[in-house]
Amino acid sequence: MKKASKVFYITFALVILTVAFGVIAPQSFETATSSIRSFIDTSFGWYYLMVMGIIMILVLIIIVSPYGKIRLGKDADRPEFSTISWISMLFSAGMGIGLVFYGASEPLSHFAIQPATADPGTDEAFKESLQRTYYHWGIHVWTMYGIIALSLAFFQFRKGEPALISSTLKPIFGRKMEGPLGTLVDVLAVFATVFGVATSLGFGAAQINGGLAYLFDVPQESWVQFVIIAVVTVLFIMSAWSGLNKGIKYLSNTNMVLAIILLILVIILGPTLLIMNMFTETFGNYIQNLISLSFQSAPLDAENRSWLNAWTIFYWAWWISWAPFVSMFIARISKGRTIREFLIGVVLTPTIFGAFWFSVFGTTAIDIQKSGVDLTAFPTEQTLFAMFSEMPFGFAMSIFAILLVGTFFITSADSATFVLGMQSTNGSLLPSNQIKILWGIAQSLVAAILLSVGGLTAVQNTIIVAALPFSLVMILMIISLFKALDAEVKLGKTTKK
Repeated sequence: MKKASKVFYITFALVILTVAFGVIAPQSFETATSSIRSFIDTSFGWYYLMVMGIIMILVLIIIVSPYGKIRLGKDADRPEFSTISWISMLFSAGMGIGLVFYGASEPLSHFAIQPATADPGTDEAFKESLQRTYYHWGIHVWTMYGIIALSLAFFQFRKGEPALISSTLKPIFGRKMEGPLGTLVDVLAVFATVFGVATSLGFGAAQINGGLAYLFDVPQESWVQFVIIAVVTVLFIMSAWSGLNKGIKYLSNTNMVLAIILLILVIILGPTLLIMNMFTETFGNYIQNLISLSFQSAPLDAENRSWLNAWTIFYWAWWISWAPFVSMFIARISKGRTIREFLIGVVLTPTIFGAFWFSVFGTTAIDIQKSGVDLTAFPTEQTLFAMFSEMPFGFAMSIFAILLVGTFFITSADSATFVLGMQSTNGSLLPSNQIKILWGIAQSLVAAILLSVGGLTAVQNTIIVAALPFSLVMILMIISLFKALDAEVKLGKTTKK
């Protein structure tokens, strides 16, 4: 493999060692990673809240500043993909499978099991459950992805640098980023991507298995999930092989069509008026309380702090661990857009669509829960199917949901395969199929092996631990970006003179 970089070989070796540890000593692996994660949650929760809150404010500043006029590419460049395809692709890569997996179960959990501050089962808990879910999946996530993707796209397309995380740090460290320091940064990014996507594949396989078990009594066992992963692996490798302009684009567009159809069905067949009223009020409250939510750390309330550690701090670390993959993919498909157009599209569209999705599925699940059917008795991967069984045409919607999980599963994996290929071939925008296939098989094997030993929790812990050092890289990327944007604006003014 002539085109494979040092990053490929180092990360591959680290992945093998980590998986081996998880297989040989699963209990020790989970105990060790849980202890480190618990320490990070308790000691660095304030730090994650500050980082995500400040990033949100910085992105809003960039949108309204003169930087917004700069194009991601040469001044004559125009977007490679239509706006609809672009939004579909960034959304499918970013969190598509998560919306289906958690769409009903997360608001339901915040309402019936463990609300943040309200009493379980109350009207206050109902409203709070949706607001907190929007918070975890909304503006903060997409501003963070947006600013990291902006940094990558700016240096790739405007400055002609390789598509690597390390390339974005050159304004600070110069040519040192072409040596061991740069390799270390890129290895960290690839490592986080491999395990982040492997965990997502594991959850996707578990949900498809859960749906088949609920509908057809298919056993919920490792071998069934292996078969699911194997089938999906073949499909996403075929998609990644065909490239961005064919497989990934067409599948992402298909995803969005399927998601919108399912969304409309649930609105019509569910408590329509309640859904619309709940969305209107809770989304308004979410926007109104955005700043106070952003920096809420509950220093004097042990119970609320415990909830923040389990949910908000977990999510912020989880999304940061996904940033190398999602942001690099978003950057890759965004050449030719202005910074303002790019950030508005990346932040607003998924935030509004995601909030509406959670409102539709969360309100429907909570309404059914309040009617006397205990949906919390089902595991997370079956909550959606249990909800559908209480609705008209529930069986058909469940089949539709399994299909949607499958297509989101494929697009997340083939996007990641594409990005891993870029990161491990010195930033090539068109990585070789051989490298993409190797990474595709590796991701699936990691997911299958860790599912078999019950190691997905430990892997979640591992990438949350990896998110802490990557968050420092992220801060440096943002400083570097502002430095380069400032130079660009000054250069533009000088040229005009």
